[in-house]
Amino acid sequence: MRIPYRWIIVAAGGLLGCVAIGAMFSLPVFLQPIAKDTGWSVTGVSAAMTIGFLSMAAGSMAWGNLSDRIGARLVVLAGSVILAASLALASFATSLLAFQLIFGLAVGAATAAIFAPMMACVTGWFDAQRALAVSLVSMGMGMAPMTMSPLAAWLITHNDWRTSLQIIAGIVAVVMIPVSLLVRRAPALEHGAAQVGEPQAGMTVGEAIRSPQFIVLVGTNFFCCATHAGPIFHTVSYAVSCGIPLMAAVTIYSVEGLAGLGGRIAFGLLGDRYGAKRMLVIALFLQAFTALGYYFVRELAAFYTVAALFGFLYAGTMPLYAAIARDNFPLRMMGTVIGGTAMAGGLGMATGPLAGGLIYDSLGSYGWLYIGSWMIGLGAFLTAMTFKPFPKDPTPVVVAA
Repeated sequence: MRIPYRWIIVAAGGLLGCVAIGAMFSLPVFLQPIAKDTGWSVTGVSAAMTIGFLSMAAGSMAWGNLSDRIGARLVVLAGSVILAASLALASFATSLLAFQLIFGLAVGAATAAIFAPMMACVTGWFDAQRALAVSLVSMGMGMAPMTMSPLAAWLITHNDWRTSLQIIAGIVAVVMIPVSLLVRRAPALEHGAAQVGEPQAGMTVGEAIRSPQFIVLVGTNFFCCATHAGPIFHTVSYAVSCGIPLMAAVTIYSVEGLAGLGGRIAFGLLGDRYGAKRMLVIALFLQAFTALGYYFVRELAAFYTVAALFGFLYAGTMPLYAAIARDNFPLRMMGTVIGGTAMAGGLGMATGPLAGGLIYDSLGSYGWLYIGSWMIGLGAFLTAMTFKPFPKDPTPVVVAA
């Protein structure tokens, strides 16, 4: 049976995201080998990741806007080429500053070229099952810690970090560049097909980014990502401080990751059935209290329980923003709108590692990290509650490419 092409777009988006995110997140795996080989400080090498998050945030809206203009295929193709080249160049860095600039700025910016353009592209291919489709793309990205990270760990056990990074650069080129060529614009944009009920057809990009709906989406995603950023980055250290052995504590991440795969699918299906905004509000409320749950746990079994719930919820929220955006803004500006929410999410993620470190260094414990995450999570919930969809316009319109 011939597979409808929209599902090929979904598969391409998931694979591109998995390889791109996995390549960027190879840095934590290579952290100690890089520091030992070069003499650079762990803090200095880690800073490349923080720079990468900021670069992703800055690049998301720019790449998204460009994909609206020239199509997602050329954008993700350019991102794939830049990602492969920057990973290879980073492997030849002879100074910490050069490594931070190449890996942080270039790799982060190239990775940003994948998420928003592909999410925007996928939303244009689906009227029904839209939340499920973007959830499947997001699930592909969520597979990175369980595929690319183990690959990076295997590579570093058999090679030095420079060779390992070069191999990953080769994998990026061999996989992502051909897959990028499978990406196509949605038929509505490619052929100027008539769209019934296209939301806010006459809206300009300037009007969109000044609208309360866009501002609320951006604010919600910032607070949402700031809620789970700290717990994601610091829970292993917190577990170790509770007396749990490091190897056992690391498995908490695996539990979160596996639960997150289920969360993406579950909330995608629920979003299609009950509405993406309603499910986002519910997920954000539960995420806040689950983050607080870490404050009360000390044993490994309890950590697993909270991690499973937390991973299920925070991963489940991520695709819902794209579904809400498509329900309220024209298809021709999806890259810009989703890129804007991704930018806010990247900035929110950048707060977690720093805030958690400052709290621990100042107070000697992580307790207030989880209390703070709970409060920020409630802020995300309350912000999402203020979102009011645009009125539906049933008038058929023509969407130009």
